[in-house]
Amino acid sequence: MKKLTLSKAKKIAEAARVEADANGWPVVIAIVDDGGHLIYLERADGTQFGSVEIAIAKAKSAIAFRRPTQEWEKRIAAGRFGVLALPGMIPVEGGLPIVLDGEMAGAIGVSGVTSIQDGQIAAAGIRE
Repeated sequence: MKKLTLSKAKKIAEAARVEADANGWPVVIAIVDDGGHLIYLERADGTQFGSVEIAIAKAKSAIAFRRPTQEWEKRIAAGRFGVLALPGMIPVEGGLPIVLDGEMAGAIGVSGVTSIQDGQIAAAGIRE
């Protein structure tokens, strides 16, 4: 099993931060391991503190359900309201699983701007 190291988590967060900074978006970036445990977190100057817990929750949701958090948003938009009862499910874009060598190794969660922008930043981190 491929483990997500602190070094790799920092590289993913750095790539996400570059995207956020390029757009002037103050955000929180959270990286969790395959068990949903926080490995790395950074909060940009000026980011509301409420985004700390949201970024962590997005990352935890992405790894717990092994899919982008945007998937839940789409299901709710399609009328599948039952998914709202799933424990730990966050139906807002910005959480993405981290896959290393074909295995789920963790996830990134981003919060601080619109959910679409959060998703854009998270995707930049994943492309690292």
